[in-house]
Amino acid sequence: MRALSLLLMSAALAGCATQPAPERSAQAAAEFQRLTAGKVAGEPVSCLAPYRSGDMVTIDDNTVVFKDGRTAYVNHMNGGCSGLGSGFYALVTRSNGSGLCRGDIAHVVDPTSGFTVGSCAVGDFIPYKG
Repeated sequence: MRALSLLLMSAALAGCATQPAPERSAQAAAEFQRLTAGKVAGEPVSCLAPYRSGDMVTIDDNTVVFKDGRTAYVNHMNGGCSGLGSGFYALVTRSNGSGLCRGDIAHVVDPTSGFTVGSCAVGDFIPYKG
């Protein structure tokens, strides 16, 4: 019985492990490179103040970049926001007042119909400064 418990716990922890980022299309890779060129990645931060989350660029289903002046905050969404990278959908988040934070749920919405087509969790924000 104890062996089964350890096996189940190991499987649960493995499911929580960070998955490697999927390969980007050439267009997405070029956009990511453009936004981070000449910049150095800093220590991840868990929240962005509301005024820093206004200028968002979608790279692909898993990655968005929030621009704040000369700093680009890269966020790898946990679970991927299915369809977000297509350009047909919008990312909708709700803030609790302290800004957008790791663990907040983001919804992928069809702006024409208003239907939610997917969701994911916000990850850490990696600042690229240059």
